[in-house]
Amino acid sequence: MGIALENVGIAVRDLDATIAFFTDLGLTVIGRDTVTGEWADTAVGLDGNHARIAMLQTPDGFGRLELFEYIHPEAIETEPTLPNEIGMHRVAFSVDDIDESLAIAAQHGYHPLRGVANYQNVYKLTYLRGPSGIIVMFAEDLTKD
Repeated sequence: MGIALENVGIAVRDLDATIAFFTDLGLTVIGRDTVTGEWADTAVGLDGNHARIAMLQTPDGFGRLELFEYIHPEAIETEPTLPNEIGMHRVAFSVDDIDESLAIAAQHGYHPLRGVANYQNVYKLTYLRGPSGIIVMFAEDLTKD
């Protein structure tokens, strides 16, 4: 059986602000739409499903994020996920320059949860809480020339 990861879907409070954050980091919007109707109700399992969506892609063409902002039913606010909670809690990106990526995140008001760590002089790593409370990890490979 063949299988491939299609995308990671994330519900957000403000679609446009979240798109701005991820496109400033280098992702590209490859599509936007508003979805509603019986097919959307069936696929998602919500009656009256109506959402604004955007598909973003990483520069290498392999990673995709599907962002969605619910119009109906109303989005449900939850407590921000902590790194040690069970379930999906972060999206990770390899970056060429962690300091540059953090500067871009800071322009949007997002900063590391604690700081930047050095893992055995192989990676510089950090977590930050981005738009809608999404935990975003940046990893810079220190072994690249």
